[in-house]
Amino acid sequence: MSTFASLEEALKHFFGYDSFRPGQKKIIESTLQNQDLLTIMPTGGGKSLCFQLPALIRNGITIVVCPLIALMQDQVDSLQDNGINAVYLNSSLEYEERRSRQIAILENKVKLLYVAPERLLNERFALFLERVQSQVGIAAIAIDEAHCVSEWGHDFRPEYSKLKLLRQRYPQIPLQALTATATKRVQQDIIQQLGLRSPDIHVASFDRPNIHYEVQPKDRNIYPKILREIRQATGAGIIYCRSIKSVTKLTARLQKDGIKALPYHAQLSSQERSQNQTSFLRDDVRVIVATVAFGMGINKPDVRFVFHHDLPGSLENFYQESGRAGRDGEPSKSILYFSYGDRKKIEFFIEQKPDLNEQKIATQQLRQTIDYAEGNDCRRTIILRYFGERYPGNCGKCDNCLNPKPIEDWTVEAQKFLSCVARCQQKFGLNHIVDVLIGSRKQKIHQYGHHLLSTYGIGKGRTADEWRMLGRSLIHQGLVGQTTDGFPILKLNKRSWEIFRNQLPVKIAVDSHQSKGTITYNPRQAEAELLFEKLRKLRKQIGDKNSLPPYMIFADSSLKLMAQIRPKTIVEFGNLSGVNEYKAQQYGESFISAILEFDALHKLPVSLPSKSEMTTLQLYQQGLGVAEIARERNIAISTVNTHLSNLIEMNQPVAIDKLVKANKQQAIIKTIEQIGDTTLSPIKDILGEDYTYDEIRLVRGWWRREKK
Repeated sequence: MSTFASLEEALKHFFGYDSFRPGQKKIIESTLQNQDLLTIMPTGGGKSLCFQLPALIRNGITIVVCPLIALMQDQVDSLQDNGINAVYLNSSLEYEERRSRQIAILENKVKLLYVAPERLLNERFALFLERVQSQVGIAAIAIDEAHCVSEWGHDFRPEYSKLKLLRQRYPQIPLQALTATATKRVQQDIIQQLGLRSPDIHVASFDRPNIHYEVQPKDRNIYPKILREIRQATGAGIIYCRSIKSVTKLTARLQKDGIKALPYHAQLSSQERSQNQTSFLRDDVRVIVATVAFGMGINKPDVRFVFHHDLPGSLENFYQESGRAGRDGEPSKSILYFSYGDRKKIEFFIEQKPDLNEQKIATQQLRQTIDYAEGNDCRRTIILRYFGERYPGNCGKCDNCLNPKPIEDWTVEAQKFLSCVARCQQKFGLNHIVDVLIGSRKQKIHQYGHHLLSTYGIGKGRTADEWRMLGRSLIHQGLVGQTTDGFPILKLNKRSWEIFRNQLPVKIAVDSHQSKGTITYNPRQAEAELLFEKLRKLRKQIGDKNSLPPYMIFADSSLKLMAQIRPKTIVEFGNLSGVNEYKAQQYGESFISAILEFDALHKLPVSLPSKSEMTTLQLYQQGLGVAEIARERNIAISTVNTHLSNLIEMNQPVAIDKLVKANKQQAIIKTIEQIGDTTLSPIKDILGEDYTYDEIRLVRGWWRREKK
């Protein structure tokens, strides 16, 4: 079946990568045992590789069911650029081209065939597949976007529900269903609808560790903030808006300020949408400003930021849309701009729904999104909790974890708030209570006679937003109840009365809009970034010449390795992660020439990590911790730390601050400078048991680098 000594060897040969992402190898091993599989892996997890690599190392052809023409064309182009024989058959092809591809399939020259579900179920195409099965053999059928089979999924497609015929026609061929998101209910529906037989079920974590999550307050003058974020960011990005009017207005302002931006919404012609999408994929523009329609079927892995100009209707929509950033595993950013006004707009649309059950569901979804926007917990914890996944908290990669809000005593304000709830007879929601506290003159206040209450206007010393912040905090802490059936009404509970009696103080986190801190300047890293930009321009030129999106030539992660390691020969170039033999021969000379030209200009010294150190660096850059790298590579933790120490000494992008606490760094450096650069044992003898050999080794690597 396979001529490769290991799956890692096959991975390097076909795709150029030295190691698998978490979960991939186990899924591939199950696939190669010809079992039915259900794979749930979030966007950016490397889902496609789980059926592509097995297809390449076993006999026969693998058929891939894909609902979107744009997505199948994108995947096939990417595979072909890796020197892999893959084709698609769809309505966009002329008869002669379609016939030519069918002949190549029957001559066993194709390993992966992408088709839409409608074509796969066509009787005439079924006859063709009988010939394929007889002459070549069908190794497996992979059904991508499998959630489309379920009416309980968020993107049900009727043609997918007919795919159960595949099990009847090909009872001995293994089926692999794959999707990015699926609840337990949808998972069971997929298994039943497709007729999967005792499938292996693999559910990957929904965590996207490379994404920095952030929420910023949105006011009427939000545009300068967005413009500043775009100018500070690198790479391409998507900005989502709820209305076509907002898309049009924001695009025009960005273009006026010199940002290459294009719109994407339903009122554009299909040709305009296609052209704008292609311009974005090929890096002709940096920013797409879009309604939520944009993104389905987009396989651009190097989107560096996704901004939500308006509040999404649900946390699941937010997760999917923000997840279009950083699919290549590189650091990326998600910002949600949140205002009370956005919430009111969504509530208005919910109230227009004629079905009360739909209103209830939409209100609950909105409340979950508000919890994310206003919450003080780790943003990642809130997202993963929604999907039923536990997270220990403090990810160190969201605004709440990086800049915790200061805790203040708001007991007196809480007593006023709860007193107002009581005076309103526990029959109203948060917004009404706030209106009474600030002395609002709204008609409904007078309608209910609440302008006569003793609590009317007692909160004028605080803004409405501050009172809402307090109310949300009381709800989150369980200090006041909130009904969940229909309109959310505030209800006093046992802990509310304890606050009244001064038995329970109220502490809340107050947003102080702290700065993000400063960035340390590193001359060597700055030069690597300059080289990276030079290589990006070269990649764009090669992509344009070959009519390919730049990311299909090389991923950003591979370009960064080139800029950091600076290979000088084709062999060194081929050892880089993300570079296989085919791509090394195709593009190696062009990139090496650019690197040599840059080095001559900047007179940079060469310092190359070993191949094993490079593999560790790649996993580290994917966000894996030391223990996870050791487990993934089946090597000792001390070996990983030795690699990281060497990489730090060679000025590779490994952050010492994430590996050793600052106070320990200072003590270790002080000891090394006292006794000199020596072996680890004398240093540890002085420092004692509170310091590990690995900590000393890592800091010594940093110290040596700084002394060079």
